[in-house]
Amino acid sequence: MSDNDSSSNSNYYGPVVNMNDGTGNVGINYGTVGAPARAAELQAAVEELVRLLGDLRRHLTPDQDRTVAQALPELTPDPGTLRERGLVLARVAQIAAAVGAVGQPVADAVGRLLALIG
Repeated sequence: MSDNDSSSNSNYYGPVVNMNDGTGNVGINYGTVGAPARAAELQAAVEELVRLLGDLRRHLTPDQDRTVAQALPELTPDPGTLRERGLVLARVAQIAAAVGAVGQPVADAVGRLLALIG
């Protein structure tokens, strides 16, 4: 049988990757390559934000403090969950901006976290 023979058919039912040569080839990345490193980075970013919010709370009004207290349990190192909870991060960033320079580290931490979850 030749390559041009119409009786030789190939049926592919799903993704197909052909790689020729190269090094460090990944193939199709379904979000798993590099995931452990990103998970650790996300975990550290969430922990930093929680720590900074703890430091900031003494500078907040009672209403702001209540909002932060409600937001803390929502902060999880899961990117999908954090994307869904974007309003929580927006409220935290808004409070950080409202208190001025003392809130800047929190605003920066929220920015880093948002960059990680894309």
